[in-house]
Order: sequence, then structure tokens, then C-alpha cells
Amino acid sequence: MPGGTDQTLRPFLWRAENLYPDTEIVSRTHEGIERYTYEEYSDRTAQLAHALTDAGMGEGDRIATFCWNHHRHFETYFGIPTLGAQLHTINPLLPDEHIQFIVENAADKAIFVDPSLAEKLAGAYDADSFDSVEQFVIMGDSVPDLPFDAVAYESFIEGHDTEYDWPVVDEDQPAGMCYTSGTTGKPKGVEYTQQMLWGHTMATMTPMGLGIEDDDVVMPVVPMFHVNAWGMPFSTTAAGAKHVYPGPSPEPEDLAQLIEEEGVTITAGVPTVWLGLQEYMQAGNDVDLSELETVIIGGSAAPKAMIEWFDGHGVSVTHAWGMTEMAPIGSVAHLKSGLAEELTYEEQIDRRAKQGLIVPGLEFKVIDDDGNEVPWNGEDFGELYVRGPWVTQEYFERPEANENDFEGNWLKTGDVVTVDEDGYIKIVDRAKDVIKSGGEWISSLELENAIMANDHVAEAAVVGVPHERWQERPVAFIVPTEGADPDALAEELREQISEDYPKWWLPDDFIQIDEVPKTATGKFSKKDLREEYADEDLVEGQVPEEAAPDEE
Repeated sequence: MPGGTDQTLRPFLWRAENLYPDTEIVSRTHEGIERYTYEEYSDRTAQLAHALTDAGMGEGDRIATFCWNHHRHFETYFGIPTLGAQLHTINPLLPDEHIQFIVENAADKAIFVDPSLAEKLAGAYDADSFDSVEQFVIMGDSVPDLPFDAVAYESFIEGHDTEYDWPVVDEDQPAGMCYTSGTTGKPKGVEYTQQMLWGHTMATMTPMGLGIEDDDVVMPVVPMFHVNAWGMPFSTTAAGAKHVYPGPSPEPEDLAQLIEEEGVTITAGVPTVWLGLQEYMQAGNDVDLSELETVIIGGSAAPKAMIEWFDGHGVSVTHAWGMTEMAPIGSVAHLKSGLAEELTYEEQIDRRAKQGLIVPGLEFKVIDDDGNEVPWNGEDFGELYVRGPWVTQEYFERPEANENDFEGNWLKTGDVVTVDEDGYIKIVDRAKDVIKSGGEWISSLELENAIMANDHVAEAAVVGVPHERWQERPVAFIVPTEGADPDALAEELREQISEDYPKWWLPDDFIQIDEVPKTATGKFSKKDLREEYADEDLVEGQVPEEAAPDEE
């Protein structure tokens, strides 16, 4: 039972409202900065639960959100699952056809949508795909003109009791749902039970997880529609810490202001977010980072140069890795006790740039092409398998995907990794992105990090393109920084990479573009690059004999 033996979300809310009633929740919205306390948050969460109950929704119903990071969205994080319903966060950056598929596949009963995203949802709206939806709620005070009936959020909860007799919810009850971004087909649904979210929260609160404490000020920039903002709304509440939500489409200036004015100590997001803040400061904008202690980076590899830059400003970059299927955090790149004294600064950076140590509660193994487990020597590689109490063991209504992506109770992550003697996991590549050239593997991720270490490169993505002789060859797509000499940059990068890597790793071309295309979760979309340049003969016949892997 909640507060007793069952592992559910309810005790986290109870603890925050009773032990930390005056701790703030701060939210940047279209109307400006909103702030209130855990005590007031608890009242509004109860009002939301009453409103949902009166609308005929309850245990087992899927209730979707189509929102940015703000306080109203946060109210659904406890108001929905603590009721016994299932919080289904939808990524509004997905194509319309994917949104239609997701709503229909999940059979959502209600959708909460931001005013700024109402037009996007209206564009995806299809009466057949949205047939299950009985209630649309606009996250604000008013309702725009839409092709469906809706009610304003404040009107929806207004007048309801601020106390709610929360039901006893089983720990196996589905509490959350997210869909993968569907880069290789239709999105795949992943359900999280109460116990999965409880276990993930407890693990991420530990020092070897994210280490959130009650005196922290936590700002998740990673979207709340993307794997529950890496679980931070739950773990921050469990700790009794202050929340700061950056709202819709925050620019570097917005993030800088919130970090300064709210005293943010921990924040999290994909590398492009922090590259933006870094460039904003390098452009001459003064930003006080004195309160900021930790920047958590995930989604893609953290460039070593970025880690070093933040170190120079007294801010520690903590690299984390995970997947939608893992709720999502699986490993964090903390330095083991004693390593700080044993390793040089450069060696420490090398560890911190890896995906890190598996978090408490999970197990992993690495399997090669022959089905054998590889040794932890930092050289042999294979596919990473993970299992544990918050790792899903099946996709929602996708039996064909279940056959390919699971082996017993192990999740086959699709990441090709090495593990060093200290147990640090390093992703060599995604299985679909690793480049096979002349019988040898080339890591696109490692090349990207090497290229982005150059001060004249803002973004870089490396893809393998077909080659008649060598099977595949790497081609780099780069976005130069403002003021860079485009004519000299390619040769500069060739010389730079040649210093650390064999000749056959050297990209056969450096193609300069305005922007690397992004996925709906902010990662570099190599799929889009491959499709855009599929008809161009990028490398055929360009590889010199001395650059071939069997000639090196």
C-alpha cells in the first residue's frame, strides 16, 4: 500500500508536501514567471484529480500531455498516475502521422495541450485516429479556435476540493508511457509501472545516480515529453528540492537568466543546449554560474572540449546514458573513489566523457557477433545488453519488435560498446551508425567528438556512405562557427584527425552545411542526412590506396 510495502509514486508527493511545504516550484510561461510552493502544488494536484474523476476518468485510463516544461505539466506528473491512471507524454515535435499513430495506438482518453502547441495538434488531428479522446484541455486560461471542443485548464480544475482521498494503487499498475521517436519505423510504446518509476527515482537520487538533495535547485531543460525529463520531476519531488521549469523553447538568454535568478544548482539537457549557452557566453554575455554545480548531459556524447570549458567555469559536467526502454537512465560517468588521485586530468576527462558506470540496481553484459560475452579491456566491443527493475521487457502491442529487441529478460540496446577495466561503458556507436570499412569498424561518434573539439566547428555528424570496394566510407557534415575560414577548415580538420587516428579513419569528405538536421528529441538525425545525400556520389573512387584499412 502507498507509504507501506508497495513501491508507488504517492509517497514522494506526500513527503514533499508535508516536509517541504514552503519549497518553491518556479515556471517560465508565456505569461511570465509563475511560482508557488509544494503545499499549493499539492492542492492543485488534488483539484486536477477531482476534475479528471468528474470527467469520468480514473484507474487504467491513458491521459496524454502535449506540452513544454512548466508547472501545469508538472501537476499532471502526480495528478494522473497517483489517481491510478497512466500519464502518456507525447512528443509534439514528431511528424503528424506519428502523432496520429501514437494517439490511436495508446487509445488516449484525454489530451492536455499547450496553447502554443494547439495549432500543431490541430494539424495532426484526425477524427478516426483521435476517436478515443473524450476531453481536450488547453494548458492556460483560454481556448483558441480549434477543430475540436476543448476546455481551459484553469476552468477545468477551478472550484474542486484541494483534498483528495487518493486510492490504493498497485505497484504493477501502469503509471507512465512514452514512445520512441520512430527513427526506424513507427514509434514504439514503452509502459512504466508505478514500481518501475519508483525504482528509477530511488536509483537516480543516490550519489552514483544524479545525487539530488533537498537543498538543490533543479532545472530540467530536457523536455518533459522526452522520457519524463529523465525522471527529474519525480526525483526532485522525492528529494524535496526546488523545481525550475524553463517553459517553451528557451533560448540561451532565458536559461542564463533562470540559472542566475533562481540559483539553479543542477540542470540537464542534450549537448546542443549547452553548446548554445557556451556560445552565448563566448559572445561576450556575462552569466553568473557561481551557484551552478552540475550540468547533466545525455542524448548524445558530451564533447571533451565542452567538459573542459565548463570545468574552467567551476561547473561539473556529468555524462549520463539511457534509453526510453530504461525509464531512462542506465549509467552515469562519475569518477570512482580514488580515481581522481590516481589519474591525470586528461585521463579523468576521458572517463567522464564515457557513458560511465551502471547505476545501482541494473546489470549489463556486452555480447559480440558470435554470441560471446566480451572482456572488460577497453578494446573488445559488442552490443550492450541491460536488465533491471525499471527496464521494460516488451513494447506496447508490438510483438514483432519484441522478438528482435529482447533476449529473455535482457534488453538488447543496439549500442556497440567497450568496457574498460574499471567498468566504464563507452559507446562506440549505435549498431545502425557504426561504419564498416574494409572489414574494420570506424566509430562515427568518436570522429564527431574529434571534429567538434575544433573551435571552428559548431556541429558535426559523420555517416557511412556506400563504397564499391571498401563497403562503406565515412563522410563528415560540419557546421562552421561564425567567422571560420571555410576554405581552410577541411584541411585543418584532416591534419587534426590524422594526429590521433589511422589514415583509413579519415573522412573522405568534409561537407559544410548550415545545420545538422535533428530528430524530434534533439539528437543529430543521420537518417535525414543519408536520405538527403543518397543520390550524390560522395566518396566513390576518392579513397587513396594508403588510406585503406588493410594497407595501414
